[in-house]
Amino acid sequence: MQFMAKQVIHPMVKMQRQVRSLVDSNLIKPSDRLWKIALLYGDEWAHWKKELLEFGFTTQDPISELLAVEAWDED
Repeated sequence: MQFMAKQVIHPMVKMQRQVRSLVDSNLIKPSDRLWKIALLYGDEWAHWKKELLEFGFTTQDPISELLAVEAWDED
C-alpha cells in the first residue's frame, strides 16, 4: 500500500492565495498597499504583518509584490 506524501504548504502560500482571491473578487486591487489587508485579517494582522516584515516587505508595498513571490524559502 502506498501513501501519498502530504505536502506541507507554507503559511505564506496560504495567505498569498487568500489575497489573490480577494484581488480576483475585486475587493482589493494589486496596486493597493499591503496595509489594506489588515482590515480583512483583523486580530490576525499582527502575526501576518510580522511575517511580511521578516520577508522584507513593508506595509506600504503594493499587494502585487506579495502576489509576485514564487517561493517562500526561509533560508
